[in-house]
Amino acid sequence: MTKTELAKRIADVALLHGEFTLRSGRKSKYYLDKYRFETQPDVLIELGRMFAQRLGAGVQRIAGPELGAVSLAAATSMACGKPFVIVRNAKKDYGSAKQIEGVFEKGETVVIVEDIMTTGGQVLEAAKVLKDAGLKVEKIIGTIDRLEGARQNIESAGYVFESLFTTQDLGIVPEK
Repeated sequence: MTKTELAKRIADVALLHGEFTLRSGRKSKYYLDKYRFETQPDVLIELGRMFAQRLGAGVQRIAGPELGAVSLAAATSMACGKPFVIVRNAKKDYGSAKQIEGVFEKGETVVIVEDIMTTGGQVLEAAKVLKDAGLKVEKIIGTIDRLEGARQNIESAGYVFESLFTTQDLGIVPEK
């Protein structure tokens, strides 16, 4: 599947129109439902390949913030053969009481994969958790950048940012 075909497939399955409140609190006339594209095997296979192609040689692990990026991290892991970790939104209060699930060593280099990027708030929280655990975040790669500040916020925080697609790639006209 070409990048253009994948963008169309994602838009066809995940783009909803109406009145929506985003995680960032912003209002929007459209919504990209990540679960509608992240649960499609053909889309996950292609996204995993695309993420894997953007990993640097020194990357030892993939990280996916819960819940939306877990399937993306798994697909990327399978495409590149590198293990992944899951970053919880909050430390669980049972069992091992971890905020990062999976095996890792302090000092390892990770790339965070994420789904929809609006302001970058959630992924920056995940980056802080990883950094506090002694991991080095090489870069953050989003599936779709809504072009509403994520890049600026992530880069201002000192991280390298890439996105596989922007809303424009999916044929979405920016809201005014």
